[in-house]
Amino acid sequence: MSSDQPTVLVVEDEAAQREILSYNLEAEGFRVVRAENGEEALVMVSEESPDIIVLDWMMPNVSGIEVCRQIKTRPDTRNVPIIMLSARSEEVDRVRGLETGADDYVVKPYSVVELMARVRAQLRRTRPAAVGVQLDYEDISLDPETHRVTRSGQTLKLGPTEFRLLSTFMEKPGRVWSRDQLLDRVWGRDIYVDTRTVDVHIGRLRKALCQHGGGDPLRTVRGAGYALG
Repeated sequence: MSSDQPTVLVVEDEAAQREILSYNLEAEGFRVVRAENGEEALVMVSEESPDIIVLDWMMPNVSGIEVCRQIKTRPDTRNVPIIMLSARSEEVDRVRGLETGADDYVVKPYSVVELMARVRAQLRRTRPAAVGVQLDYEDISLDPETHRVTRSGQTLKLGPTEFRLLSTFMEKPGRVWSRDQLLDRVWGRDIYVDTRTVDVHIGRLRKALCQHGGGDPLRTVRGAGYALG
């Protein structure tokens, strides 16, 4: 799956709830991966690199609170937004959930429409292009709704892969992306592509960004990958 389809990890031990959540998220255009307990959730976080996690509090063995705590203490996953689901409506429980690192807390029974809105609100912060938010970096603007890119007001011609690469860079300026990370985000985990393909498309993106003049905003970090700025 490509960068314009965010991945949601649903962690819920009740099969019926898990399927309802997954169905509604997929209907909204998200890629959904599922875990039915805390141990499985922690493995899936490493394997799938989700963009957001919808996490049930009450689970056997490893609770949602413990899963949340572990995810938020790991440097590679601490910035992944977590929406905690719980039947506990007391303020003390809500505070405990948020203090453990949850980014939002939704009390069961919840409105599916409201939950979808909360998922999108969190993604606007971490994956803005994926939910239709225009991105701007210096003199470059990218509109994910119209697939239009401009630099200093002039329209740039980009292929679909170069567009997804640029939106990935513009969502996190300054972040260094390895070739493998770019392959996962832009081409998808289910597709085998040689890492040298990334270099080819980076070259095309550089050429496209400079087609009307201006310096090259992409940076090659030797032995690490590429970054914007």
